[in-house]
Formats: sequence, structure tokens, C-alpha cells
Amino acid sequence: MKIASRKPAEAMPPRMGALAKLPVFFDLAGKRAVLAGNSAGAAWKAELLAAAGADVAIYASEPSEEMLAIVARGAEAGSLTLLERPWSLDIFTHAALAVGDFEDEAEAKAFRCAARASGVIVNTVDKPETCDFLFGSIVNRSPVVIGISTDGAAPILGQGIRRRIEMLLPPSLADWAGRAQAIRQRVMGRLKPGPERRRFWEAFTDLAFRDKARADDAAIDAMIGESCLAGGATGGRVTLVGAGPGDADLLTIKAVRALQSADVILFDDLVSDAVLELARREAKRMMVGKRGARESCAQGDINTLMMGLARQGKHVVRLKSGDPMVFGRAGEEIEALEKAGIPVSVVPGITSAQALAMSLNRSLTHRDHAQSLMLVTGHSRQGELPDTIDWALAASGRATLVIYMGARQAGAIVAALRQHGMGGATPAIAMASLSRPEEARWEGCLDALPQGVTTLPAGAPILIGIGSVFASRNEAIAAEAFRQAV
Repeated sequence: MKIASRKPAEAMPPRMGALAKLPVFFDLAGKRAVLAGNSAGAAWKAELLAAAGADVAIYASEPSEEMLAIVARGAEAGSLTLLERPWSLDIFTHAALAVGDFEDEAEAKAFRCAARASGVIVNTVDKPETCDFLFGSIVNRSPVVIGISTDGAAPILGQGIRRRIEMLLPPSLADWAGRAQAIRQRVMGRLKPGPERRRFWEAFTDLAFRDKARADDAAIDAMIGESCLAGGATGGRVTLVGAGPGDADLLTIKAVRALQSADVILFDDLVSDAVLELARREAKRMMVGKRGARESCAQGDINTLMMGLARQGKHVVRLKSGDPMVFGRAGEEIEALEKAGIPVSVVPGITSAQALAMSLNRSLTHRDHAQSLMLVTGHSRQGELPDTIDWALAASGRATLVIYMGARQAGAIVAALRQHGMGGATPAIAMASLSRPEEARWEGCLDALPQGVTTLPAGAPILIGIGSVFASRNEAIAAEAFRQAV
């Protein structure tokens, strides 16, 4: 069967979704900020403003113990000045922003009106309806600062997110970020804008997350030199990245890093939008669809495109569904790239057989059922069932058989297995769109498989599993009870 060919098509990056609030970072160094309030919460806000470099004037007629302690201790940056009196209309002169902490709703509104009349933006604690801006949870690795907002809906959720980010970011990141500021001019002076600079900063970032000690000047100069040498027209590279079965949570950290550093992403039809959302927004996206029995880009065209882009000095990510090395034609692409002298590397992904086991909570090599696992393709170059499969082993009952791209050949698969002695009652399963929200499954016996796959959504990627490990839970319980009885 001859499949029509199509050309690679450029895809638009996904449109940015609606933002509840625009996250911005406000430079308060040397600016005046005013704060009115007595509580411990107001004291924390005062310390936060001062930490950002503001000179904070605190108006508190009855300051809390926390407020007194924070003022007595002083600020790491900026300054804290306590004025033990109520706020008044004249306090907003020359202020960059104002914060008020009031129990009374009417006072909060009056504070906001007075601030706005002076052209000052205002926040009233726990009263979002009278706020021009909101505070969020903060991860402080200054000069790296991460702000987290839930638009006031769930502050505890924001704090939980902060704790998880804190665990991912080493405390030494602050030193690395400071180092980045110190060497920025040197990097800009020696490296050209675009791929050269990005290549350096990617290497710098990888080092920051791997090593606790900061790189010395000699190491920085060596990295700059390597980026210069690799920055020419032949300095591109290709990374084959496994996108997994669809669920973006199944991507490896290394895969996300590759997507974040890509100049161009060549992706297959089966790659989910959720995975593409994790890519660098500036990266050019091109669909080079490869689907069995569908109009697809010719492999030669994809190879030529990868080589051409890499020769322009670009980092090309070839994003493949599942694992690139399992029925993903990675071998052909690697061979073409290596012959052309283009650096190529591989980032593994979760293959569909693993997603099948995950979805079913079944071990594919349970020692009571199977001593081997066979992953085979149901789709040859000619679009038919391959004639090189060891059907005798597959039908022996000692192996779990997982068939990729086999739905169209389900009848031929059953015939081959039956011919080699597999019983028609052998458990079988077919699953469509594994790990995605639209995941669907059929379970039954081998003889019912050809009809079973037709009950799954048309056009969805389908994986077939055959073997005793796929017996239904009720059957497994009954079989175990029978074995114990005898």
C-alpha cells in the first residue's frame, strides 16, 4: 500500500492563555514605600518591601510585637522607619507604592482612594477588591526571584507550589546567578547574539544545577571559547527526544531541557499539545507527521530538513512520540546525520508498552506468566504485517507480546498466532491514546481481537497486548483460587 507524501509544515506556537494577572518585577531600590497597619502580616510586608531595596515608612499607632522586632532588627536592604501614628492624606508624597492592612473595609477603601489620588499604586492586605497589585508566594534565590500567584483564590496552594519549587532549586543557585551578573558584559563582548550566546548560557545553566561550587574565571573563559568555536554555520546539532505516549508529566527532565534550548522543533502528529507547551516559546515549530497508513512526510525530506537547519548553526530537536529508539526510525535519522558530520544525541522517552503497563497496573514480565517481553511492529515498510516476526516464540505462551501499529493488521496477527499454536481464548487487550485524557480500552480474547479494535476511536494510536498477564482481575483471582484448591 503506497502512502501519500506531504511536506513538512511550520506550526504556530500555541497562543498564550489568559492571565489572571500580569507578573512583573518592580525595582524598588532607593524608592519610598508607605505601609499602614499594626499586625504581624503588615510587619512581614514591610520587611519584604525593604528586602527589595525600598525605604519603608511604617504608620502604626499600636505596632505589634512582630513589627517592633522587625524594625529593631533592621533591613537587609533598604530601610525601615516606624512612625507610631495613624496614616494621613499627606503620607503618599513621592511614594512608589503603598500597602495598607486594615480590618475595616471602609478604611481600606479610603486608603486606596487617597493613594490613587496621589498617583500611587496600592495593595490592601486580604482585600483584593481594593488592590492595584497582589503579593504572591516568593522563592528567593536572589538575584533569581520567583513569584507565584493564585490571583488571591488559594494562598495556601501558592505556598505549596513554592515549597515544591524550593526543593528543585539548590541554595547555591543564588551564587550562580550573581556570577552570571558579574560575567554578563564579558560574555556579550566576546560572543555574537543568537546561537553563540545561548549555547554559552545553556552550558552555564547546566553547570549551575550540577555543581555546588561556582565556576572560576578559567572555566568561564573555556566555556566562552567553546561557544565561539561552535558558533559558526556548522555549529548546529540535532537531539532526538522522546515525547512519551502523550502525558506531559511523563517527560524526563532532560527532555524538557532539550525543548527549552531548541531553535527548531520538528514534531510528529502524535506529539501532544501539552508536551509542546513545555518548549521554548521562541522555537520554530514544524510538523513532520509520521503516521501509519496516513499521508506522511517522506523520511528523506525530514533528514534533509534536519541537516539543513543544523548547518545553519541551529539546535534542532526531533520530537518523537514514545521513545525515539523504539519503532521511531531513529536509526535512519542518526545514520544520515552522522554521515553528514552533524552532532546528534538521544534523549529517551517512555515507550507505549510502559504506558500500557502503567495504565493497567500490570507487570508485563510477571514471573508467573512470562519470562520475556516481545515488542513488535504490525506495520512494515510496505504497510503490511512484517514477515520476519518469530511467531513461534510469540505463540509459545512464555512471552508477553506487545504490538505497535497493529490495529489494521489485527486479523493477520490472530491468524499467525493461531497457526503457531496459540489458543483463541488467550487474553488480549487493545488500548487507544494511552496516557491521554481520551484513553480508551478493549479487553477480551485473542479470537475477538479483530472485532475489538474496531470498537476503539477511529484514527487513534492503538497498542495491542497479548498474553496471560492481560487476564482480567476476576479471571486472575479465579485462577489463583483454583490453584490453591488443587
